[in-house]
Amino acid sequence: MRSKTNLILKYIILSLISILMIGPLLWMMTTSLKEPTRIFTQFIPNPIRWENYLEVLGQADFLKQYWNSIYIAVIVTLLVLMFASMAGYAFARIKFPGSNIIFILFLSTMMIPPEVTIIPLFLFMRDIGLINTHIPLILLPIFGAPGAFGIFLMRQFFLVIPKELEEAAIMDGCSRFRIFWRIFLPLSVPALSTLTIFTFLSNWDEFLYPLIFTNSRELMTLPVGLSLFTDETGTAWHHLMSATTLATIPILIIFFFAQQKFIEGMTAGSIK
Repeated sequence: MRSKTNLILKYIILSLISILMIGPLLWMMTTSLKEPTRIFTQFIPNPIRWENYLEVLGQADFLKQYWNSIYIAVIVTLLVLMFASMAGYAFARIKFPGSNIIFILFLSTMMIPPEVTIIPLFLFMRDIGLINTHIPLILLPIFGAPGAFGIFLMRQFFLVIPKELEEAAIMDGCSRFRIFWRIFLPLSVPALSTLTIFTFLSNWDEFLYPLIFTNSRELMTLPVGLSLFTDETGTAWHHLMSATTLATIPILIIFFFAQQKFIEGMTAGSIK
């Protein structure tokens, strides 16, 4: 009887937590279908106004900003996966002088808030003529905290792979690159899936760098573009929530296809 009571209590607590987590998402989705004059007077939209989405999609700047976010996030994710996997393998499996010091220096970049370095980065990008381009939005995450986190994640994953696999490959005459490409990389799919989700999500939601390094609307990314729905006359909530709902689609797609490997990657370090 007591165990059943505890189980019921757990379900009640989890249900309340779920409501708190899902509540803002439901409000976003329902608001995106409301009339502009009924945003705060009803929860269930009546009538349903699909025109909100058509009006948002009809804005040329929104579609361009949506594309900018997609291609920048994809490029950054692919580059981080490539560099982080190679660097993680080097730190985990290749012993060279100063490797631990260099690794600690990489990790230290994760402890520095981006607001501290934004002014010197802006001055540097301005001096080399890269302001109002997408190049800073691609390079800075790779060599900043997202890249350092990727190196840390891949290094920790490669450390738990049995060294006997590597020794057997060396005895068979495999080079370092072939060992990495044919043995370690296929085994690291769970870690790569985890890193894909984290990297894509962090770049998809990035607001500071696009705000600082881009000036024209056609070069802005989606997070900055969403802020344009608020001006001196107020906030167009029905358009803002419609655009935000559309902005969640790529994240849901990425997580849907990588969720199984993501869970494996998150638990890979707990057992050896």
